[in-house]
Amino acid sequence: MAGMSQERTYDIVLFGATGFTGGLTAEQLAQHAPEGLRWAIAGRNRDRLEQVRDRLGLDVDVLVAESSDAGALADVARSTRVVISTIGPYLQHGEPLVAACAEAGTDYLDLTGEPEFVDRVWLAHHQTALRTGARLVHACGFDSIPHDLGAYFTVKHLPSDRPITLRGVVRSSGTFSGGTFHSALNQFSRARQMKQTYAARRRSEIRPEGRSSRSVGGRPHRDPVLGYWLLPLPTIDPIIVARSGAVLEEYGPKFRYSHWAGTKTLHYAVGGAAVVAGVSLAAQVGPLRDFLLRRVPQGSGPGEARREKSWFTVDFVGTAGDQRVHTRVSGGDPGYTETSKMLAQAALCLALDDLPETAGQVTTAVAMGDALLVRLQAVGMRFEVL
Repeated sequence: MAGMSQERTYDIVLFGATGFTGGLTAEQLAQHAPEGLRWAIAGRNRDRLEQVRDRLGLDVDVLVAESSDAGALADVARSTRVVISTIGPYLQHGEPLVAACAEAGTDYLDLTGEPEFVDRVWLAHHQTALRTGARLVHACGFDSIPHDLGAYFTVKHLPSDRPITLRGVVRSSGTFSGGTFHSALNQFSRARQMKQTYAARRRSEIRPEGRSSRSVGGRPHRDPVLGYWLLPLPTIDPIIVARSGAVLEEYGPKFRYSHWAGTKTLHYAVGGAAVVAGVSLAAQVGPLRDFLLRRVPQGSGPGEARREKSWFTVDFVGTAGDQRVHTRVSGGDPGYTETSKMLAQAALCLALDDLPETAGQVTTAVAMGDALLVRLQAVGMRFEVL
């Protein structure tokens, strides 16, 4: 099969298949993997992994490795070409597996939306991955593929020789996963550490010559093009988009991106701001944080009927000089169904497709770009010019 190598035992190994999103990702791989794909599921509990394999009717190997067992993780990383990790919060559980993949020259994907984790990985393992050829690709779910690839899709419809200003506006009916909530709450509680790690990375990063790319904030306001009230959205997505813009010349000599939640009325915008502020404050108080974490357990999620009713859209409005373009990325349930679909397709893309030569910590747009766009459109996600 084109793109496959027999040098390693597996093409893809999925960590975390016993969790809710991990199980959905295993289903996606089983549904869309081409004949001959060699893949396995991995985790710390053989019995639970075998239950997942049997429930889904999978013909795959089961690999046992604790997230803290460096030797076992190294063995798994050396056995495969691509590793998927759905084990979060990543700040607590994620770095040993990334380290093993960077050292083994194995491509790594995850679902993290934790900026501090991403920056810690860059500081500790980016240079190793550059040396070994490993591609470390974070945020391969709703954080941040619709935003990163949506921005990539949009700027391709604008001239690349002029400064580009782009805004992304997110709307969704879906619920967040327990893992996402735990990651977000833990990150809110570590605002100081997050800023310190980000600053350390900025001091070490080499910036593009003759170009600039960054995310910008703003105050709540009514969008004159879309008609929505816009609320600044404090997620990892604008950081990811700006990092793609720093690498890819298609984003123009000066690229600025702003990221928003969109609501139809001012009432909902004010309510959303109050909720975000309240959760952020609660995260600073240990007992309150623990109470909220207990209320939303990890590894669980809504049933299929609920997921089938959920949806998301991300509208992009981009300008370059006197040209303006409006695009939209849209799909079904963002927190679970579409996230598992995106993660599985990104893994298949790294394992099978002819991609640009990249290494180190890279974004989805930089690592996979057009190839991943094609794959996601083939499985039902929409990227369109309006």
